[in-house]
Amino acid sequence: MTETTQTQTTPSGRYGASQQRSPEFRLAADALRGLRQDLFHDAFAYRPLPRRSVEGRPARRLFPGRTGKYAAWAPHALVGAAAVVSLLVGWASVSGGPASLLAGLLAAIPVLLTLVRPVGAFWLSLAAAVVSSMIVGTFDWPWPPGSFLTHLTVLTVVAIRTRPRTAAWMWALTAAYAFLVETLFGDLVSSNSAPMLLLSALALLAVTVWHIRRSAKEEVTAQQTVTAHERSRRTLLEERTTIARELHDVVAHHMSVVAIQAEAAPYRVENPPPELEKAFATIRENAVAALTELRRVLGVVRAEDYEAPEAPQPTLADLDTLLANVREAGLTVDKAVTGAVRELPQGVELSAYRIVQEALSNTLRHAPGADARVEVGYVLGGLGLRIVNGPPPEPSLIKPSPGAGHGITGMRERVSMLNGEMTAGPAEDGGYEVTVFLPVPSAVERADDSGAGA
Repeated sequence: MTETTQTQTTPSGRYGASQQRSPEFRLAADALRGLRQDLFHDAFAYRPLPRRSVEGRPARRLFPGRTGKYAAWAPHALVGAAAVVSLLVGWASVSGGPASLLAGLLAAIPVLLTLVRPVGAFWLSLAAAVVSSMIVGTFDWPWPPGSFLTHLTVLTVVAIRTRPRTAAWMWALTAAYAFLVETLFGDLVSSNSAPMLLLSALALLAVTVWHIRRSAKEEVTAQQTVTAHERSRRTLLEERTTIARELHDVVAHHMSVVAIQAEAAPYRVENPPPELEKAFATIRENAVAALTELRRVLGVVRAEDYEAPEAPQPTLADLDTLLANVREAGLTVDKAVTGAVRELPQGVELSAYRIVQEALSNTLRHAPGADARVEVGYVLGGLGLRIVNGPPPEPSLIKPSPGAGHGITGMRERVSMLNGEMTAGPAEDGGYEVTVFLPVPSAVERADDSGAGA
């Protein structure tokens, strides 16, 4: 029989000692560390009170014009007013002489110090309470009238400027000071510790609730900003995917025509030379290869449940059908065409049709009952579009749409893809206007580009 002896290694060093300590000890150590960090470390550091922001809409309404500049100093003015009141109360607590002036200064200085050194103001308030009690000589301990008001003000202001944990430590030290005075002089003086602790607890509780509410509001605002950014990014990707799907049919049609014509061209020429047959065969092979790669790339952005439309993609020739549909939906819309109507590249015609379609859909959604007008201009070097609607007859009946802004994003993507220009915004009469210019190169420019590419 073999006997095995197991030995347990005892943790050594600082890490091992901390692991052996009880949870209560670690909790107390963390609490003392927090006390040292909040009230002892850099207690008299210079931390000036920042000016109040008056950039919000409510602040602008309350303080218009130059008044807003002075409203930025409102917190400083309030603290100064509290210091004046403390000075007067401290002054009145002593029956004249230099002692009354000293009592007033001891009551006012800690309040003013909260503007630049908040934590130091708390310690000075405690020290001033002790000195004031000796000067006043009353039996109201440990806070004479001036120091009572001063300490309440200092606790409130410092709690607003710091965090809830610091406020809790200040209240605990205030209670410890009151308990010490009760223990030492409880039989000789009349204590006002209970009112101080009760009123300060209520003030600090209100400030803590305000801190929590502000933090929650900031967190919600940040989350809404992130959500709006992600929603905008997702909408942009969806619009680009939709455009890619639609343009696939246009490009695939052109590539298929190239392949078919390249294959049929040698049969239309009697006794074609071998070089010509080889050239047409190469054109057909490249067209088929490009069409295959196009379908492969589109498969990456196409949803699994997406089905390619059987009908061809719409063009400006189908614009009358679109206007008839929106008229049946209750929208009064007029159409005006200027310039010489001509056939444009299918990508331009498709984008123009979709832009008009989306603009009219926005009119139905956001301005029900308003009249609309569609203007199509065939100009030199491109195509101009203008879709404008009047103000809605009953704005109060319009319900906010959760998809507001997504249609504009899609229109901008289509225009940007064609290197065009677009403006969208409110019209002078209260309606909405969308203006688009899509550049279209002339036949000579396209021939030059094809020659340069070759």
